[in-house]
Amino acid sequence: MYDKKSLKAEEFINDDEILDTLKYADENKNNFELIDKIIDKARLRKGLDHREASVLLACEDSDRLAQIYDLAEQIKKDFYGDRIVMFAPLYLSNYCVNGCVYCPYHMKNKHIFRKKLTQEEVKNEVIALQDMGHKRLAIEAGEDPVNNPIEYILECIKTIYSINHKNGAIRRVNVNIAATTVENYRKLKDAGIGTYILFQETYNKKSYEELHPTGPKHNYDYHTEAMDRAMQGGIDDVGLGVLFGLELYRYEFAGLLMHAEHLEAVHGVGPHTISVPRIKHADDIDPDSFDNGIDDDTFAKICALIRISVPYTGMIISTRESKAVREKVIRLGVSQISGASCTSVGGYAEPEEEDENTAQFDVSDNRTLDEVVNWLMSLGYIPSFCTACYREGRTGDRFMSLCKSGQIQNCCHPNALMTLKEYLMDYASEDTRKIGEKLIEKELLKIPNEKVRKIAAQHIAEIENGSRDFRF
Repeated sequence: MYDKKSLKAEEFINDDEILDTLKYADENKNNFELIDKIIDKARLRKGLDHREASVLLACEDSDRLAQIYDLAEQIKKDFYGDRIVMFAPLYLSNYCVNGCVYCPYHMKNKHIFRKKLTQEEVKNEVIALQDMGHKRLAIEAGEDPVNNPIEYILECIKTIYSINHKNGAIRRVNVNIAATTVENYRKLKDAGIGTYILFQETYNKKSYEELHPTGPKHNYDYHTEAMDRAMQGGIDDVGLGVLFGLELYRYEFAGLLMHAEHLEAVHGVGPHTISVPRIKHADDIDPDSFDNGIDDDTFAKICALIRISVPYTGMIISTRESKAVREKVIRLGVSQISGASCTSVGGYAEPEEEDENTAQFDVSDNRTLDEVVNWLMSLGYIPSFCTACYREGRTGDRFMSLCKSGQIQNCCHPNALMTLKEYLMDYASEDTRKIGEKLIEKELLKIPNEKVRKIAAQHIAEIENGSRDFRF
């Protein structure tokens, strides 16, 4: 039985409810009276439930789709402005005991080079990332209780936060590791992490168990209930995601929104972020082996509908996607992107040798961070290196209440401009700096609160004179 307040995975992600939802969507995909009512509801910026959103996903009417895309773009501007938060992944280890058939880390892959960073190597990687200008990392590791125990992850976090290099410092570490216990989530919270991220991969239990035939990840319930344990362990911000291409995308879309509704119903706050990765080529993995792939237009439609369904939630897209695809979906709701990413274990400080490939997937956008920052600004976006909300305690329901009221604009907008100024002064090329200075001058005028606007302008001037890390 479907119950979004239940703590049992098969009740808050209920197969019968998803199938009924898809049937309902098919029956109403041309019911324009209903569709118009759903779109009108979305215009209120309060979100949509999984059934309403699924009807819009099934709809193929070009006029309604145009309205959805326009609304997604406007909602994104209303809550996130033109800010795009920048981050980079840091892979710590690709040792893994799971048998996931879509991932090159699976334990039966005997020809991938296995590697685990030492603390000295972690330090070198972090310095290389700092030298690019990064302030926010997402650390990743395979599941291996011997090689990658929680103690190793915590030690790496401590190392990352300890490094101050020139004007560089990693100000926030987000964590993407396997489902674990409430006790271990408390340890991650105490270590000062930002968001805990865990992709569901697929919400279809039968497919999930087939795709994860061996290892602890085979346990669908334990994996799906991880976010509840993380929140019970004190982690305010969690990030959801599915790997599109493994299962029918409409099923995954409904399940993803049901998971968001569950977190809101039980914990009073939905996911801080939703990621939208698509399966890509990697060592030992051919994406054509999976017959549920989605084209770029469908992918864009999904992104737009996530934005209008959960308007307050950050959306993340990685360098799995090309420049063209990223440009398309940023407009429709994406608020965070990676830049200059390396999906190997290490690889930032020194390039990998050809016979030591440790990458989890192939990168489609290979530009430098400076090139990505320049590109975003040329499109009118504000690349933001801000981590102020984490460090000022604006997480969980505190962040969401500010976001829903619109007051977050008086925090996020000036913080984005100040951290962009830091980047321009410390790391940017001359051309990027020129574009950025003009953008900052223009965007300062958009800060709603006059007092905040004046203080932000003062701080930006002080950054030019050598000061750093101002924040609202």
